[in-house]
Amino acid sequence: MDTLRTPEHRFSGLDDFPWVPRYADLDHGVRMAYVDEGPRDAPVVLMLHGEPTWGYLYRHMIGPVLDAGLRVVVPDLIGFGRSDKPTAIADYSYARHVDWVTELLDQLALDEITLFCQDWGSLIGLRIAGLAPGRFARIVVGNGFLPAGQVAPTMAFRGWRAFARFSPVFPVGRIVATGSARRLTRAERAAYDAPFPDRRYLAGARAFPLLVPTTSDDPAMPANEAAWAGLGAYERPFLTLFGRRDPILGKGDAPLQAHVPGAAGQPHARLDGSHFVQEDCGPELARRVVDLVRTTSTS
Repeated sequence: MDTLRTPEHRFSGLDDFPWVPRYADLDHGVRMAYVDEGPRDAPVVLMLHGEPTWGYLYRHMIGPVLDAGLRVVVPDLIGFGRSDKPTAIADYSYARHVDWVTELLDQLALDEITLFCQDWGSLIGLRIAGLAPGRFARIVVGNGFLPAGQVAPTMAFRGWRAFARFSPVFPVGRIVATGSARRLTRAERAAYDAPFPDRRYLAGARAFPLLVPTTSDDPAMPANEAAWAGLGAYERPFLTLFGRRDPILGKGDAPLQAHVPGAAGQPHARLDGSHFVQEDCGPELARRVVDLVRTTSTS
């Protein structure tokens, strides 16, 4: 597997992201970057980003959660951020992404996890949680889902998939700005562009839309169906915090609330944000995650 590693100088001078990366060597010879801050014995909040962002997306949430005395782990998925980037789209699969994140959790011996996941972070995180629910003390989903044949793909998603596959340009910073309700600064857009010095680094970003299972014969569908069944028996706290301005997933919380037993009685909310709800409502999301940990802790 041929991989690229973004030069570190591309990340110099990032606004509001002072945390020093750590690194884990994973299967297939790739290195995953992650932030791991806070007391080792504190409840851990795992934050999983999606497409085409990286851990920088959580910069408005990490600080407040740390200030509450919790531990925060924020990986850069393989192909994104400071993590290694296989150069061929064929090197990426749904299963490999799940395995890579699971391997990181195993290396860090994380258990009783509070998961916050969005976009592809949800496709990965909810699959892991559905198949190993005992590992997760709480789950919070923001603008995400687990596709297991429940709904047909929308025209908007089909258009996004075609763009990712065929467009000669893939302007990551502009894509994130378009999916945010607030106006991102030039520096913020540059931070999202930083992991991708040129088009050779973009295979992972282009691959993700192609990997969403939309048909019954997709190789990812059996595991997703099993994970969806697992979530249907998940009775620990399950909270949805969606950005209501997201034109694709803004109402995707309802099926999750109806399916997961642990969603009953939780303070679900649709916030004034778009798809990248962490950009629009980061501090509020952090507050609600901290409140959930505090009010549902058994210690």
